[in-house]
Amino acid sequence: MGGFSLVHWIVLGVVAILLLGGGRFSNMMGDVAKGIKQFKKGMAEDDDKPEASRIEVKKAADPAFETEAERTREER
Repeated sequence: MGGFSLVHWIVLGVVAILLLGGGRFSNMMGDVAKGIKQFKKGMAEDDDKPEASRIEVKKAADPAFETEAERTREER
């Protein structure tokens, strides 16, 4: 009750092949296989790429002038 036996699954598969056609069913399964291969390939490529290290360059402040007053004195 409620569960499908092996015979039910076989009948369901035969009906699906008859409705969809053998070639169409094969094409769908081929597309699924290609999708799985592309997914695995993409996952493998992600693992191979090392994370690029980022070096941040900080611009040093102008040490000649500590305050605005010193800057105006130097300009005079």
